[in-house]
Amino acid sequence: MMKRTRLIAALDTQSLDQARDWAETLDGHVDAIKLGMEFTYAQGLKALRDVAGQRTLFLDLKLHDIPNTVAKGLASLAPVGASLLTIHASGGAAMIAAARQAIDAAYPPLHRPILLAVTVLTSLDENALHEIGVNATPREQVVRLGRLAMTSGADGLVCSAEEIAPLRDALGSAPVLVVPGIRPAGSEANDQKRIMTPRQAAQAGADWIVVGRPITQAADPAEAAKAIQIELASA
Repeated sequence: MMKRTRLIAALDTQSLDQARDWAETLDGHVDAIKLGMEFTYAQGLKALRDVAGQRTLFLDLKLHDIPNTVAKGLASLAPVGASLLTIHASGGAAMIAAARQAIDAAYPPLHRPILLAVTVLTSLDENALHEIGVNATPREQVVRLGRLAMTSGADGLVCSAEEIAPLRDALGSAPVLVVPGIRPAGSEANDQKRIMTPRQAAQAGADWIVVGRPITQAADPAEAAKAIQIELASA
């Protein structure tokens, strides 16, 4: 039996009331909620706990700094109770290893979050990589960073749907793959460059997909989420 691809709703807002309203509206229709820099910087850790409640929380802060700073940052997040946390794979092997050690030390064994390494942002294409001195295609860079992250202690990776198959070919079923840049058919691409539909991502082997504006900006967010779940179930 194939593993079900699960749905994360990205609650991208600075407003506590808006985030709480979306979270309550989507109860029972999504598998997790995502809160990131926009909300955390505006509202703080207490508000993260308030909105998350008993829900599965993907806390997407993409930590990227020297190893000691990232380790201490992750330890300070333990009271939030997130189920998934992100760091940048491009921080290097020592930073990823420090993150792994911090999580193992600071979080109870039964409540350790999945440590995800962000490979190449879905807003970047090959031209954008070249502009920052990376002479590789997004696919090549994602696989390179994916190998580095997994051998350094990450549990999984954040990648675009286009890189799911290459990562599975290179690393097998071990990495938990979380895939943003998902747009249901007919949705606006917005600032995303490497995108797929929910069905395509599920068929490619995503463990989780992340959908934001197509859910939160819909006339009926719950119905939008239900439609995506139906699409995932039919993949």
